[in-house]
Amino acid sequence: MSEDEKEFSLREGAESGAAAGSDRIEGRNAVIEAFRAGRPVDKLFVQKGLEDGPIRTIVREAKKQDTIVNFVSRERLDEMSETKKHQGVIAQVSAYSYASVDDILKKAEEKNEDPFIILLDGIEDPHNLGAIIRTACLAGAHGVITTKHRAAGLTATVAKASAGALNYVPVAKVTNLGKTIDELKKKGLWFACADMGGEEMYRTNLQGPIGLVIGNEGAGVSRLIREKCDLVTSIPMNGEIDSLNASVAAGILMYEVVRQRRMKKK
Repeated sequence: MSEDEKEFSLREGAESGAAAGSDRIEGRNAVIEAFRAGRPVDKLFVQKGLEDGPIRTIVREAKKQDTIVNFVSRERLDEMSETKKHQGVIAQVSAYSYASVDDILKKAEEKNEDPFIILLDGIEDPHNLGAIIRTACLAGAHGVITTKHRAAGLTATVAKASAGALNYVPVAKVTNLGKTIDELKKKGLWFACADMGGEEMYRTNLQGPIGLVIGNEGAGVSRLIREKCDLVTSIPMNGEIDSLNASVAAGILMYEVVRQRRMKKK
């Protein structure tokens, strides 16, 4: 988070009921000003049944920015609230701005490298997201693509877990991951998703312009996204349990891509 953003957050906390130092902004004035200032808002939580002028204005601004709007009970907002002065509305904000998919492709082009992109199909744990971004940076991936729904946003927790990598790895947020895959295929990329039933990664060709798809912590890669992938690959497991943490699995597969790319150069 930049110094200007920190100052904005603290000012809003003092003047309008926002939770200073938090990933959330609370209170009608604080939320509407956040939208008008162009702050990236991942999700908006609005109390069910409230339809007065200020609330309608906030919802309208949220829809302009394609922010997810969740209508929830007052009890739910009370549970979420840190200030206890939410006035029927809480915004979950991003600590960092999102890039575009084109920004990611441009980074690969500038390095004169085949695109290497990590696509996340519903990673919800911010610590996992931060760890994946950190590994993506170290593995030389050109960017990460995540989704607007069922996914963690770029909160301060994610930034901390990335250990600074969020400053170097562009992260794009898309509404429809399947459509994004289709568009990237037209630009020459092909896709491999991680799944226990896939071919062992050591036997899978992961070279060339590639998108590596990592699924949700519990459900894995969704059926529709799996069907769009060209390959399904798996990590060999020899222990008594049969699954890995999502960020660990992502790291292992990323470095198999690195290994194969280096072998090709020899």
